Formats: sequence, C-alpha cells, structure tokens
Amino acid sequence: MRIEKNIEKEFNVFSKDYTSDMIGCVPHYSKLVSAFTSYLPKNFIPKYILDLGCGNGNVTSKILQLFPESNFTLLDASQEMITLCKARFKTYKVKYVKSYFNDYRFKSDYYNLITAGFSLHHCDSEEKKSLFKRIYKSLKKGGVFSFSDLMVNKNKPEHSKLLKEWEAFVNRNFPDGEKWEWLMEHYNEFDYPDDYTDQMQWLKEAGFTIINLPFKENYWINIQAVKS
Repeated sequence: MRIEKNIEKEFNVFSKDYTSDMIGCVPHYSKLVSAFTSYLPKNFIPKYILDLGCGNGNVTSKILQLFPESNFTLLDASQEMITLCKARFKTYKVKYVKSYFNDYRFKSDYYNLITAGFSLHHCDSEEKKSLFKRIYKSLKKGGVFSFSDLMVNKNKPEHSKLLKEWEAFVNRNFPDGEKWEWLMEHYNEFDYPDDYTDQMQWLKEAGFTIINLPFKENYWINIQAVKS
C-alpha cells in the first residue's frame, strides 16, 4: 500500500474502508467521535452546523441523532468522501462543499456548531492559528467549536513513546504490518499534529474564553471551545 501524491487523492483511496480503518488505526476512535455529542452545553440546539473534513460522515451521523432537523454543511477535499456522505444523508438538510480549509470562505456570525473530526492535523501550526480565528468569527454567540484528534508535537520527547504504543495498537488489529507501514508513510508526509496546550493557547488568541477537554486519553483528545 503506497501513499498518494496529495491529501485529496489519499483520501479518495482511504474512503473505501474508512470506518473500519479508523477504528483499527485510531485508539479511542469511538469515544472521540462520541465526544462531539456527549459534552455539549445544556439546552444547546444548533440550527446551523459545519463539519470540517467530514470524511464519510461519521461525526455528522452522530450529531444527526441528536439534531435531525438542523442544517448541515459538510466540507471535504475528497470527492469520494462527499459522494459517500450524499448517499448516507440524502433525507436530511445537508449542503456539500468540496474544498480545502484554507480555500473555504466562512460565513460570519452564522454557525452554531463547527466540528472537525481527525482533520486538523493536516494543517500546520500557522494554518491552525488562522483557521481558529476564522472559526471564531464564523460562530454565533454561544456557538461551539469541537474537534477530536491526535494532539502532540512530533518534536516532543513523549512522541516516540506514543508511536510505540500506537504501533502496537495498529498491529494488533492488522498483524501483517502493512497498515502500520502505510500509516507512517501518510503520517510523515501529510500530518502536522500540534500539542493540545499550544492549540488551547491559539484558541484563546482567536477569542475563545471557554475551552475544555471533554475527553483526553494520552494525546488522543477532544477539545471544545465556546464563543461567549
């Protein structure tokens, strides 16, 4: 299994077995997806929801269970992922945008909930800082930004230990080792994880004052930021 030339083509290929691969490759995947609905503010009913890097729609599917009447915008760079979502959510109020984050023009003061499931690690540090500012401006007052991901800087001393634990997890699920080899090729080429403490600081700089860690297991983390 070889990686593709860019992230769009990479995820066009990855879309074929997305959910099973994510469960087998991402520790705590189910809990990190559940975090998008388990820790929302009391009496929170979002009318407009944006899912950044929607993938095959696993995060949206979870949110739809709570808010089936909400208006969703699903954004992804992969046409194959969008096609999967269109088939999955054809009876709901969903708009689709094929775009990279940096190219997307966020509506100001519009969304009540913005989510990103395992997608922000494709942005480098400066891109995350810029994106957080755009997300803050795009949320209405009381709006929530929630994202789940691996949040550790590759230069941090703990990173090597995490890789060993991660490798053991993946190889238990895919014993031939091929999946781990592909995952690391992808990780080295396309992934730019940042430590959660840095990202919390960037959220503060963007304007968020309420920032929580609803789920944290090692560096597999969900962050929730509220625009007060």
